[in-house]
Amino acid sequence: VEDCAIASSVAHDAHHIIVVGTNKEDMALAVNRLGEVGGGVVLYSKGKELALVEMPIAGLMSDERAEIVAAKAEQLTEAMRKVGCSLNNAYMQHSLLALVVIPELRISDVGLVDVTTFQKVDLFI
Repeated sequence: VEDCAIASSVAHDAHHIIVVGTNKEDMALAVNRLGEVGGGVVLYSKGKELALVEMPIAGLMSDERAEIVAAKAEQLTEAMRKVGCSLNNAYMQHSLLALVVIPELRISDVGLVDVTTFQKVDLFI
């Protein structure tokens, strides 16, 4: 994966903003962009916004027509592929990173947690 960050306000079950990235700059840009648009999902790479799906209703729903949202979601999927993400349904996997009832590593309000051992995990190696 090349330098990039994905941030989302859809993070089951808490729905706090979560961000995963390779560098702080793109991570900060992505989170700040979600604040500007009221929530959704955004992908940044090398300081540039590659894809955005706005979800201004509680950060979970869009006020646009379904066809428009679907097109933006497809653009997000394609942009994720272009930065080197080969995961199947990567956006859904990202949104489930905060769901602390499923194993193994999850992002919670206390940080990165190994939910099988109930231990916090260092973010930096």
